Amino acid sequence: MNVLLSIKPEFAEKILDQEKRYEFRKTRFQDPSRIETIYLYASSPVQEIVGSFSLDEVIEGPPEQLWQDFGAVSGIDDRSRFMDYFGDADTGYAIEVDSTSRFERSIDPRQHIDDFRPPVSFQYLRDEHDFLIDYSPPRSGSD
Repeated sequence: MNVLLSIKPEFAEKILDQEKRYEFRKTRFQDPSRIETIYLYASSPVQEIVGSFSLDEVIEGPPEQLWQDFGAVSGIDDRSRFMDYFGDADTGYAIEVDSTSRFERSIDPRQHIDDFRPPVSFQYLRDEHDFLIDYSPPRSGSD
């Protein structure tokens, strides 16, 4: 199963540059063990799919604990920005980035999918998204 993750361009770049080792979400994947590839849809102003990554594991916990454990490798310099994202949420999820792949050319999904709407957070991909497989070069390891 593959996922399209909507993400701010600055964080997509940090993931692809391997500066951001964890991506944080307020909602979790139904079954993280079934996720093969997470495609990065860089939101406005880019509005294109810029690369992908595989996940290692998903860690669940209170946002404060996630910050303590992973803040240094979160790609986020400001604790208050991190905590503002989670708001009143009691639980958060840290998606550990494993290997990454930057596309040579980003993909405008509107050229491939009729009535494309970017996901609010993420969406599971269906057969109509198979075109993405052709854009996925071999991954670079993240040591």
